[in-house]
Amino acid sequence: MLHLCCIGHITRDKVVHNLNERYLAGGTSYYFSYALSRMHIAYQLITAVGESELPVVNELRAKGIPVEVLPSKHSVYFENIYAANQDHRTQRVLRKADPFLVEQLQDVNARTFHLGPLLADDMPIAVIKYLAGKGKVSLDVQGYLREVRDFEVHAIDWPEKQEALQYVSILKANEAELEVLTGSKNIEQGARMLAMWGVKEVVVTLGSMGSVILSDGHFYTIPAYPPVAVTDATGCGDTYMAGYLYQRSKEADIKQAGEFAAAMASLKIATSGTSGPFTGTEQDVLKFMRLSL
Repeated sequence: MLHLCCIGHITRDKVVHNLNERYLAGGTSYYFSYALSRMHIAYQLITAVGESELPVVNELRAKGIPVEVLPSKHSVYFENIYAANQDHRTQRVLRKADPFLVEQLQDVNARTFHLGPLLADDMPIAVIKYLAGKGKVSLDVQGYLREVRDFEVHAIDWPEKQEALQYVSILKANEAELEVLTGSKNIEQGARMLAMWGVKEVVVTLGSMGSVILSDGHFYTIPAYPPVAVTDATGCGDTYMAGYLYQRSKEADIKQAGEFAAAMASLKIATSGTSGPFTGTEQDVLKFMRLSL
């Protein structure tokens, strides 16, 4: 049986900055899969893409990642336009991929499923419920908080969150997403609310401030590892969760898994180049942790 299976769309990202255009692959499933490509774990990616992203699928397969491709008329196509001030970004979705459906997932079995929806209608709650009957469900919640209207991405709450989260064992959110979900600006209060709704491990990433994990009523504060250089933070949350779930699959405790995940995300920032995925090994991460002591 698989230790870990990720389900999510690979995206085509158009990035416009200073009148220059670049086209990149992206999405939770892309960064998550690459981060695990050299780890010792029984892993599979299930994605749905159009023909334009089949070369990316072949790229992942060439790295030794088993990929099952579900049919989709299009790939998710994001357009990100940055102003001179890079803190300001205009984001549009020019195309959407077909959603994942329960009947497409009948034959997959894994101990843990990591779900990476990018938009609110990527995965119906029925998928979460169904997979929870097969193994643990880990969820990156960001997609359920994004709705597309007339190509524009709008931040929304998740109306079905309390119904869905009782089936989620591990949930990852950043502080902004936590506030949208719970209405609380207080990290501890918000995390406890998610736990009350049924989540067993609440993982809150805080960028350069590290991360906080709540499990069984106890908070674990995980400091960030300062990167030796900062290139691009795109995909760092996905890299963090790859490291965290990898270590949890090896029965590491929450503190150990969180520290490994934090180091892996920091190493990705320093070594992967602009928007590049993490391609290191477990030994690379452990060495980085030792040198950072």
